[in-house]
Amino acid sequence: MTKNVSLTSISGITVGHWTDREAATGCTVVLCPEGAVASADVRGGAPATRETDLLRTGKLVERVHAVVLSGGSAYGLDAASGVMRWLEERGVGYPVTGAVVPIVPAACIFDFSIGSAVVRPDARSGYAACEVASMSIAEGSVGAGAGATVAKASGIERALKGGIGAAAEQTTSGITVGALVAVNAWGEVVDPESGRVVAGPRADILGEFTSTLDLLRANPPLSPFAQENSTIGVVATDAVLTKEQAQRLAVIAQTGLARTIRPVHTPVDGDLIFLLATCKNDTQTDVLQLGALAASAVERAVLSAVLSATSLAGIPAATEWVSA
Repeated sequence: MTKNVSLTSISGITVGHWTDREAATGCTVVLCPEGAVASADVRGGAPATRETDLLRTGKLVERVHAVVLSGGSAYGLDAASGVMRWLEERGVGYPVTGAVVPIVPAACIFDFSIGSAVVRPDARSGYAACEVASMSIAEGSVGAGAGATVAKASGIERALKGGIGAAAEQTTSGITVGALVAVNAWGEVVDPESGRVVAGPRADILGEFTSTLDLLRANPPLSPFAQENSTIGVVATDAVLTKEQAQRLAVIAQTGLARTIRPVHTPVDGDLIFLLATCKNDTQTDVLQLGALAASAVERAVLSAVLSATSLAGIPAATEWVSA
């Protein structure tokens, strides 16, 4: 049953954005300074990531202290350094001799095709996002979603704005599963319940879309922006999970992307989901139950990202295009 909950309903998690609207880029931090069992599932063919090897099962460290989602392609990974500094100043991190090492995995989208290609989130941006982190989650064209675009089968000149969106589900016993997703997909976005295209390549007729599948039937994607994509997100739960269970839950959560983005996990997308388990709620559950809810939360977060977006850098939002 869906309830009025969010990612930050999970005790110990806060979210902050840093946004540069003029450059159309930004970053988002999910803070969990008390630590969360973490894993990740990387499905896209063009990822830009940091610390994902550490998240594999069998590695020494099980808990992370933050996750960063950023624009700026691989340059944006620098934002995680600022998050590390913010956490270190507060004594948060993996204890080592004479210091702590905050564990901060990160992933980036490619957002150079709009705004500025030379302004990217950096360590100062990540630090600034931590400074404003709170229980409130802004959605749309902010943070890692600022420069996001979708539906690029006809090139960036026919694309629509992507963004960042959040959603959550809760079991009747009170376990929460939330998702925060930055949607910068090459493919179009579809409402899985109705089958309606929410954001597709803009057609010649105002308010209408061209079918991505029809375009692919006729031609391979020749757009110079074909490789500038990725949908990246964080799924978090307060359930008690092992690292192995967290990894399986990340895999299942990715099906939420498959139900809302077509095509997804392509060679030109760096799609991935991070999974965080704070382990604060010891109510009995299993990965099957949580996986179904996680996938649903991801679906809703993807739709919210696109429907909450506003036009930026000359790219209209889907809601503005349809209602024009």
